[in-house]
Amino acid sequence: MARITRWTTPLAAAAISLTGVGIAHAAPTARSGVQVRPATYDVVVERDVKVTMSDGVKLLADVYRPARNGKAAPGRFPAIVSQTPYNKAIPMASMSDEYLVKRGYVQVVLDVRGTGGSPGGWHAFDAREQKDGHDLVEWASSSKRPWSNGRVGLSGASYGGINQIFTAAQHPKGLKAIFPVVSAGDTYRDVVGTGGQVDLGFMPLWLGAVGALGILPPTYSGSDPQQAVQVLKQHLGNIGSFELNLLIDALKGGSHAYDGPFYRQRSPLEVIDKVNVPAFVVGGEFDIFQRSEPLLYQRLAARGIPSKFLYGPWTHVQAAGPALGLTLPGTIVQPGASLPELMLRWYDHYVQGVADPGLDGLPPVTYYENGSGAWPTATQWPPAGTRYQALRLTGQAVAGKRTGGLTTGPGSGGPDAAPWTPLSGLCTRSSVQWTAGLLGLLGSSCETDNSENDQNGVVYDLPVTGKPLRIAGTVSAHLNVSTASEDGQLTVRLEDVTPGGKATQLTAGWQALSLRALDKKRSVVKDGLIVQPYHSYTKASARPMPKNQAVPIDVEIFPGAASIAPGHRLRVSIQTADFPHLLPPIPQLINSAGAGIKIWHDARHPSWIALPTLP
Repeated sequence: MARITRWTTPLAAAAISLTGVGIAHAAPTARSGVQVRPATYDVVVERDVKVTMSDGVKLLADVYRPARNGKAAPGRFPAIVSQTPYNKAIPMASMSDEYLVKRGYVQVVLDVRGTGGSPGGWHAFDAREQKDGHDLVEWASSSKRPWSNGRVGLSGASYGGINQIFTAAQHPKGLKAIFPVVSAGDTYRDVVGTGGQVDLGFMPLWLGAVGALGILPPTYSGSDPQQAVQVLKQHLGNIGSFELNLLIDALKGGSHAYDGPFYRQRSPLEVIDKVNVPAFVVGGEFDIFQRSEPLLYQRLAARGIPSKFLYGPWTHVQAAGPALGLTLPGTIVQPGASLPELMLRWYDHYVQGVADPGLDGLPPVTYYENGSGAWPTATQWPPAGTRYQALRLTGQAVAGKRTGGLTTGPGSGGPDAAPWTPLSGLCTRSSVQWTAGLLGLLGSSCETDNSENDQNGVVYDLPVTGKPLRIAGTVSAHLNVSTASEDGQLTVRLEDVTPGGKATQLTAGWQALSLRALDKKRSVVKDGLIVQPYHSYTKASARPMPKNQAVPIDVEIFPGAASIAPGHRLRVSIQTADFPHLLPPIPQLINSAGAGIKIWHDARHPSWIALPTLP
């Protein structure tokens, strides 16, 4: 195993980035004088325990048990169940967390089907894998387990947060609570096909990490070499049949480039209304799943499910380190309670039934306000009192030379030309966010200053005077656009610009012009404005752009929160690409290559931003 660990250090680093381990800012939370109980146990691990699924296949799990003097403590304990595709044998990528075990929980960590030491082919949240989650919880809650008291909670980040929701939606016996950290809600719109183009920043990293970690020699290779060889053959064959096929098909413009049954089956928002156990949702305002984390909470809260929502200034690699029991150099510790402490209290309260008035009294929503550095609390998301207003584009913006304006009155001027710049986005917050935060860990200044990239398109500024401009919620852009080509891409960024010209990206949205068709029934309307457009993104919905004719395009800009100080400017920055985050499938690329776009905003062709503002 020592040799395996040395060989896999780079792969583990990649998997760590994809599970969310990293440096984290942290939010304040009320403690109400509650003293979180200290560790009272040591930990022993039983490796490669065979768990029989309902189809007879035996998947492998490690069982972490409270211990004293090197031996498992007698008695029955509540269980925490985690599921990982990143190989449970790899340190820090396994989803294991001894913090909870040392405080009286058993943790079961399973290699999902077709990964790590488990046999079969991996198909990322397919129906069989979802059923495995149900079977695993019922196995862990069974009285046949000598260490189980029948009560189970789920834990994990990223993949380990997503499968919590799929498992909980099946109502397995014994499940009492979940704590999903940086979980996707809609796998197509969140990450795979954001705006109708293919994610190039995250998806190849993720698919490559799962595939590579799945072909490492299993920990039982010495004791059962025949089984190890068989499993490795299955995993190796799966790389071509699933991982590579998925990516190549999407880039070629095949079925995986569009939304459909494949992604609906793998989207937690499709089943969130079946989740009936208490849920603490943790999200990141610069996470790859930034879009859906608030939606998951909203749907739970709307049905009265006991739930909390924490939304911080985190990328994917920053968000979940504390949730997995890691505190790295540079971590800002929560002044009220760390995330592991919150998890412990959540499980103590809802899994074990321990009274915790301070936890009950914690506001439902806590979020970070970019710009002010404050952590407001709220009773809902977006916060009560949020109102949407239309800021109309005006003036005559010229790419790299002249700035247009934003106004609450009628728009005028234009059209403004944004050139075709296929490498736009290289030095932006997007390049950090959509590589899961890896570039941020390397100290990239691109994360906090988009001003150079703004020269690649057209920008529109609103000076902030008098008092701070506070925003919280989803944003949308309604733009009248023309092009000489059949297709193209809109990248729309919302930025906070200092008096010195530093442009900090607050959030962004993307839209392929050919996939502009709206599903009006699923689009969200507030204060008379479409504030969260919902596009079909199916192949049948695709329509070429009429040549040089202005067409209205609605762009979903992902949610966020900020306070823009007086003397600063709110900026809307528009470009025709967001590389390396997105790459158009080959048919889109052919149909848009070389052609820029024009933004119209005169009286006949108004264009505006729907902005969620707070008093």
